This record gives sequence, C-alpha cells and structure tokens, in this order.
Amino acid sequence: MKLSVVIVNYNVKYYLEQCLHSVEKASVGIDSETIVIDNASSDNSVAYIKERFPNVKVIDSKENLGFARGNNLAIMQSKGEYILLLNPDTIVAEHTFTDFIDFMDSHPDAGGCGAYMLRTDGSFALESRRGLPTPFVAFCKMSGLAKLFPKSKIFGRYYMRYLNEHEVNPIEIMSGAYMFLRRVALEKSGLLDEDFFMYGEDIDLSYRILKSGYKNYYLPSPILHYKGESTEKSSYRYVHTFYQAMQLFFNKHYSHYSLLVSLPINIAIWSRAILAYVGNQFRHRKTVINLIPTMHCIVIGSAQANARVSKILENKSSKGKHLFIEGNETTLPQGHLSLGTDIGKYNTVIYDTDSYTYSTMLNLLKNTPEHKLRLGTYSAKTKKLITEDAIYKHQ
Repeated sequence: MKLSVVIVNYNVKYYLEQCLHSVEKASVGIDSETIVIDNASSDNSVAYIKERFPNVKVIDSKENLGFARGNNLAIMQSKGEYILLLNPDTIVAEHTFTDFIDFMDSHPDAGGCGAYMLRTDGSFALESRRGLPTPFVAFCKMSGLAKLFPKSKIFGRYYMRYLNEHEVNPIEIMSGAYMFLRRVALEKSGLLDEDFFMYGEDIDLSYRILKSGYKNYYLPSPILHYKGESTEKSSYRYVHTFYQAMQLFFNKHYSHYSLLVSLPINIAIWSRAILAYVGNQFRHRKTVINLIPTMHCIVIGSAQANARVSKILENKSSKGKHLFIEGNETTLPQGHLSLGTDIGKYNTVIYDTDSYTYSTMLNLLKNTPEHKLRLGTYSAKTKKLITEDAIYKHQ
C-alpha cells in the first residue's frame, strides 16, 4: 500500500466530514487507506463518520489519548509506505497526495515533508515551515527579535521567512497539521513522543527525523487549515498545555545547557504563556459581545446551491449584504476574482463544492489581493455551509 492517511478527531465531526470528502478526492488512483482515531468525542463523531464513510477505518477510543498517543495507535495499524498525519480541520486539494508521493519517491533522502498551509483568508500560515527552536532561536522568538527582523537568517530562523514560500526547500520543523512521513524514516526515528499530550510533538518528531539522518522538506502544494477548530484557544487549558509542551521539548533536548541559559528560556516561555492567555481572553470576550463583523458574502455555485445558501444566510446573517453568482469552473474559472475591485465590498466568499474543485477554491483564495476574503464552502451532499467561525445547516 502506498499511503495511509491518519486523522485524530475530537468533537469536530462536521469539519472532519469535509476533510474526508477532500481526502476521498485526493486519493483517487492511489492505493491508500484512511484511518480516523476518535479521542472519546461527545458529539457522536464515531457513528456519524461510520455511517457516511464506510471505507474509512474508525478507531473508537473510550478515553482522550491526546494527539501523540492517538496517532501512534493508528500508525501501528497502518500499512502505507507513506503516512500522512492530517488534522481534521483541513482541506486538501485533489492533486495534493500525488504531489507529495511524487516528491517523496524522487527524494529518498526525505524523511518528511510539510505543505503550503493557507489560512481561511488565503494568507500563508507561517507555521508551514519552521526552524529548530534551539535556545537562541527560541530566545529570538520569545523576545520579539524574530518579528522585528522576519527575513533575517540569524534572528528570523523560527519561521524561516527568508525562504521563498513558493519554492521547495529543506526545513527543520514540519507542522503537525500536515506531516507527510516516510515509514522507514519513522521506524528509524521512533513514533511520536507520548509525553506530549498535545502540541510540541511535531517539533520533537521533526527533530528526531533529522537526527536519524533524513531531511525534512517544505513543498509549496497548498492545503487549507482552519487552525485549531478542535481547541478552545482562549481557555487556560490550551495556553497551559501549549507552553508546557514548549518547556518539555526544551528540557528533553537542551537540559545540558547551563542554568544561565535554561532559566531565562523557561522564564520567557511562561511569561509568553501569561501574555497569550490574557490576549486570548480579550479576543474571546470580543466574540462573546458580538464584535465580530457581520458576514457580507459572495456566493458562487449552481442556482440550486445558491438558493439553499440564501436561505441559510437569511436565518444566520440577515444583516449582511450578499451577492449570488451562478457559475462553475467552466463558465466562471476565475470565480470571485472576476469581480475585480468589487470584492472589497465583501468579507466572505462561499463556493459550491459541486461546482468548484477544492484545488480551484484554494488557488483562487490564495490569489485574492490583500487576503480580505475568508473562505466558506457549501455542499449539497451534506447540506452544510462551513466557515472558520461556524457551521450552518440547511433544513
């Protein structure tokens, strides 16, 4: 078998459903399997996915194993030459898997490969490629030097922004949202470290793959990452878990450093944790008191799909100003980009997934000027409108 796609799910069955639809399309012509490990979700994810995706192997865990243990359990049951660790809140393009298989087949030195991750506004996700967080790199990140000098090879190594995001490049750290791994490299480096419950395990695994003699690469093949739909990022638990993982990584790999080095790093980690928690609470409060802008949507698809989206928006975004355009890849290949400067009147573009491929949607989003439009998708099959902030169902 060529490819095993492994997805750890926790209470995001609708995002997972969309992800699996995109995985199905990307798997056409490839000898592959898809394994979902459900971490004791309370939203009926297991029954929901089993009913709709009978060819997907679902592992029903009765406890929340965390990201590392969940992935390891699925990896041990997988059969593919390559293993893709994929977040449920992602969309892959129809050509994604072929791009990565072709690349890995032609680069036997590659232990793993990361993708060009798009945010829902089409902007480039900086975590698509990262440098190893050595004490100096971590200091530059924590102190703000990396942000002040983003293109510097000395101070900006954390996000490696001095590299061209449109070119293939060796990198050090892949994102756990999309890690395309060579099985033999994983067998040599070892599976994910289960001491990491969530966050940091991707950094640790990437580093161990490098230490085992392989290279990690960045491939500019786009996917969409909603970024953290399965996590309440304003919660204390999220902030504590994330920065605890950073400290765990530092203590695991750099414990030999003197107290003069380790103490400032640990202080910086927890200082940033406190600042992140306070900032997230403020952003969460803005959401609660409805300061999030009203949706003003461009809706593009079949007449039937547009009519259904119109009804959804009437109920959920009645104050918004919406433009409905009947079109598909053949009749309107440039989608919302054909509106020119008029797209500035809107903040969301919604595509009918029966009228446009995921590949085309992602490329149009990627090429949107100034990244002021966020992506929404509507599927007649699921009768759901999915955005980054919410999921709306057509009755």
